[in-house]
Amino acid sequence: MHVELDEPKCVASGQCVLVAPEVFDQRDEDGIAFVLDEKPAEEILDDVREAVAICPAAAIRLVER
Repeated sequence: MHVELDEPKCVASGQCVLVAPEVFDQRDEDGIAFVLDEKPAEEILDDVREAVAICPAAAIRLVER
């Protein structure tokens, strides 16, 4: 699975960082999220799925590649 984040859509709520800190972080200057690990391990995919579900801007996708 591959994580995609549409940074222009991000509203800097930080919810993704709270539920999946191994996969997401936020820029210091504006709080916009970015992906740390585009291909996270199987054992943390549930956290990534939760981040996808709770993102208020629907800026995160988990796609099969």
